[in-house]
This record gives sequence, C-alpha cells and structure tokens, in this order.
Amino acid sequence: MAKTIAVTGKGGVGKTVVSALLVRLLVESGKGAVLAVDADPNLNLNTALGVEVEETVGDVREEGADRAAEIPGGMAKAEFLRLRVQQALVEADGFDLLAMGRPEGPGCYCFANSILRACVDQLSKQYAYVVMDCEAGLEHLSRRTAGDVDLLIILSDLSRRGMDTAVRVVELTKELETKVRNVRFAFTRVRDGVPEPLLAAAREAGLPEPLLIPEDPEIASLDAQGKPLVGVAAGGPVLEGVKQLLEAGLE
Repeated sequence: MAKTIAVTGKGGVGKTVVSALLVRLLVESGKGAVLAVDADPNLNLNTALGVEVEETVGDVREEGADRAAEIPGGMAKAEFLRLRVQQALVEADGFDLLAMGRPEGPGCYCFANSILRACVDQLSKQYAYVVMDCEAGLEHLSRRTAGDVDLLIILSDLSRRGMDTAVRVVELTKELETKVRNVRFAFTRVRDGVPEPLLAAAREAGLPEPLLIPEDPEIASLDAQGKPLVGVAAGGPVLEGVKQLLEAGLE
C-alpha cells in the first residue's frame, strides 16, 4: 500500500512548491514509484514539476456524463471511466502525475464520482508514495474511498487568514473517515521569526511544533521565469525545510 502525503493550507502559502519538492525528494530517494496528485482545481503542480497536462479527472467525469451514448459498444461505463483515468495519467521521469481538475458542475455526477474515486484509489496502489497537493478544504481527502493519510503537512504563511485556515484543517481532520497517521506543521516565507499571536494560535489548536521555512529568492526567480520549481539548487532553504518535514513525518 502506498504511503500517502497530503499538503494543505490556504491559497498562496506554498502548497504547490512543497508538493513539488516532496516529489523530487522521494524520486531522488529511489525508494519506489511516486504518484503526484494535483487535487487543486487551479492546476499548478504540473508547472512546478515541469510537465504538461492534457486531461484531468474532471474532464473524464464530464465526458462520462455528456458522452454516455458514445461509449464503445460492449464496454460498461465504469470500465470506460477507468480506462480514461489511466489515459489522463501523465508519465514523467521518475514520477507520474494525475490532475483532478475542476469540481463538479451542475447536474448529478454521483455514479461517475464514485467510480472515479475508486479508480484513483486503485491506481495509487501501484506506487510506493502518493503526494497530494490539496485544496484548503480537504475535500479530496474526505472523499477517498480507501487508504489512510500517512503524513498530513499543514502550511501557513505569517497571516491570520493563513493560521485560521490551518486551524480549520485540524478541525476537519477530526471529521474525516480517512485516518491521518501523522501531522506536521510549518510556517512558510519566514523572514524575521513568527509573531507570538500566530504561535499562540497554533499551540491552542493543538498543532505540532512548527517548522520555519524561510523565503527563498531562487524559488521566486524560477517562478518568475516560468521554470520548474523542482530545479531549485540542492541545499536551498525551502528544499532543506521540505526535507525536514518529510524525514520527521515518515520516520
């Protein structure tokens, strides 16, 4: 069974950067195949990893709903959707990527969604690690049909909104049917320490002792140039911080 790592927090705290660097570190470890799952409808993880996405799971769901009459004769709808999810998978050097895409639109997608969730869970069994770049609301975690989360990484910047989102994530984890085995917390883009009110809020919420990840000019430079963020130099502050999160969370 794959070890699942999920990264969450409000928009703009660096979830995609951390997720991409987790993929890099796991690939470099040589401990098994890695599946990256972009569970954020904004679709940024592929850019950070340096790969292109042509189809998402959301596209497959829409296709299953809108083109049911075009499904090849003799093929069940469930089988068709499983095939299309496999085709949506992006194969890259050392890892594969699956983009979840946009949330449901109007209409009923219950049947397609249940099959797609099962497809993704079944697909994840082929890997040693699954890294999920999540929405802040943990919707994709709450909808998983099989398997636990081995490491949940919660991120916050130095804003009250970031901290409030982190606290909501903690509350949501208590409602999940999916078991969360290990939680790690980090403040990102830290320059001169963390204000005491934010540290107090973290303690009150029961979050683990925070790791402080400093701002990294190289990450900003790569992003501005449209280059893959996984290309950051070894030894950089953000990469080292992510390495600490990974080692502490999966030890």
